[in-house]
Amino acid sequence: MAVFGILYIVHCSLCIAQAADSLRAVALNPVVITGTGTYHRADNSPVAVKVITAEELQNAQVSTLQEALARLTTHVTTHTSGMGTFINFNGVSDDYIVILENGRRVSGDDRWDRFNLANVKRIEVFSGAASALYGSDAIAGVINIITDDTKSSVAALSDMKYMSHGRQSQDVSVDVNHGRFSSHTAYAHRQADNWQVNHYQAFQEGDTEVLKLTGRPMSAGYGSDNISEKLEWRFDDSWSVYIRGSYYDYLTARPQSATYFTQKKSGDKYTYSERQAYTYDLHHQSYLYGGGARWTPNSRTHLYLDIYSDNFASKYNYWQTADTEEYDETRKRTHYVNETLRGIFRLAPWNKLSAGIELVQESLSSQSDNIDFETTATYNLFAQDEIQIAGPLEAVAGLRYTRNDHFGSALTPNVGLFFHTGGLRLRASYAGGYRTPTLSQLFATDQAKTTARYTLYNTELDPEKNHFLNLNAEYSNRWMSLSVSAFLNKIRNMINYRTMQQAEIDASAELSALQADGWITIRQRDNIDRATLRGVSASVKLLLPYGLTLGGGYTFTDSEAETQTLDAKTQRYVTDRSPVDKSVRHVGSVMASWDHQWQNYHLNVSLNGHMQGRRYSSTYGYATAYSQWDLMTSHAVSLRHLTLEPGLGIENLFNKRDTAPWNSNFSTVNPGRSLVVSLRMKY
Repeated sequence: MAVFGILYIVHCSLCIAQAADSLRAVALNPVVITGTGTYHRADNSPVAVKVITAEELQNAQVSTLQEALARLTTHVTTHTSGMGTFINFNGVSDDYIVILENGRRVSGDDRWDRFNLANVKRIEVFSGAASALYGSDAIAGVINIITDDTKSSVAALSDMKYMSHGRQSQDVSVDVNHGRFSSHTAYAHRQADNWQVNHYQAFQEGDTEVLKLTGRPMSAGYGSDNISEKLEWRFDDSWSVYIRGSYYDYLTARPQSATYFTQKKSGDKYTYSERQAYTYDLHHQSYLYGGGARWTPNSRTHLYLDIYSDNFASKYNYWQTADTEEYDETRKRTHYVNETLRGIFRLAPWNKLSAGIELVQESLSSQSDNIDFETTATYNLFAQDEIQIAGPLEAVAGLRYTRNDHFGSALTPNVGLFFHTGGLRLRASYAGGYRTPTLSQLFATDQAKTTARYTLYNTELDPEKNHFLNLNAEYSNRWMSLSVSAFLNKIRNMINYRTMQQAEIDASAELSALQADGWITIRQRDNIDRATLRGVSASVKLLLPYGLTLGGGYTFTDSEAETQTLDAKTQRYVTDRSPVDKSVRHVGSVMASWDHQWQNYHLNVSLNGHMQGRRYSSTYGYATAYSQWDLMTSHAVSLRHLTLEPGLGIENLFNKRDTAPWNSNFSTVNPGRSLVVSLRMKY
């Protein structure tokens, strides 16, 4: 009996060790697809991809994609103002980022908010130009959200989270699999109240700063709902079809009674007038529908067809006043259609080809931009080859041909080398980026009466282009992973506003008429800017004994933007040099997590810190540096078919806030230390 007991203990120990090794493999070497379009383990991927796992999302208790990227990577920083939340990726704005959901592009002004994080398997972050595979806008990088469609016969998940200032989120997903049919349903709700950290706005009177009360919130309240459905039929092991759809609704909840002050100077005296701050809420709606098919005639050929239509509308919801009734006014509508046929072909044991065709159609009508209805169509052919040259040396090379209604044809290449031996991996890559101007940039006009500034449309804009070089070195083993990257990103033909010279105005009857009507500044969008960004990024993750995980990262970005501005006196253009707008030189993150299992009870304690240096603004100057630390705990109790995971934590542990007056360049709009209460249920 003693021998059998010893053998049983040894068997259990081996099982536990194998399970631990499996968990370590998943944590340090997850599956990735972004960058090549084909599946690889991270240590075998020809291009470097940063992965945020579902476990990391859950441990950090994040509610939105912006929070996840800002807190769990050092590539992304966020900036919130009265115009909304903006993302900066390795020094450039989110205009140069492609967001994908399961490899399909997400479009529309609300594209950052249409994700149910409780249903996310992982987030893949690819730094670098990727236009050869993903088309226009992929100049800075690609973010791919991979959802979790479980294969269980019935599975349900509910995740609720509550914080201060009315911030709450609810995520629900239900998966049903019966035979060769499956249904995947997801719903997400987000809401928050208005809040202020400083109740004053600042005015300058000479060298003196005067403060006046303001009712404008630092962060505007809102509510949003997003529901999605996917139905799939697998006719046999070789082919399947699916249809999908989603609906998203977002409405701000700005205070109707809010007022603010305006300043006016007359001689040496200043007067202040109190005015109503808001007269409307912003209402965004979008719906998506589409479908596709997969056909695998043999193990060497995989074909995919995807067709979908994404439709977005933004409205002004005006409130009832003494003079007018409540009414809605459509601000703009966009329509995006994507049709893609692609294939993955195993041509030889050492060669894998990805190729396809893509048609993109877009339309825009915008009352705020004075656009009745404009359209554009883009036709694409793309191919990328992965070749194992000899033993540990591999190469990847791709090319995309683009034909656009407004800009003609273009070729965007990418090429990379990958060397691996043991736990060491070395990568070098080059990619050309290509971004076509948006319909708004081509056709929008704007009249700012308070500043007497008139902005003209410009249909002669050129596409923005870039060169991206990246070097990466990684080392990993069973308990640690270390990565260091260096990049160079040179962007040219960047679009900005060019103030017109007086000689141009005098030579045009139309422009002279505008000036005669009282417009002091007349400008138009033009390809007048360029930017150079250099950076170094490093990250480390350690899986230590006793359930302890440590990690961290750091990104340094040195950026220089060249902008052409008009000297009003000489009427000559001069080149201004400054950091890229909204860029941050130093960003760091720290993570410490401890897991322990007691029979049916599992505990996780997680500490996450995000630190960043001063953020530059071409309008407001530098925002102060700041850091935020979050301490979270989750408690999982496993029952027969149900797992309960209550959570309790503290967001912004050290109560870091930016108390600058309203309309400043805020480093953070976090309202301060907050208790976080959550409950996750899995069936």
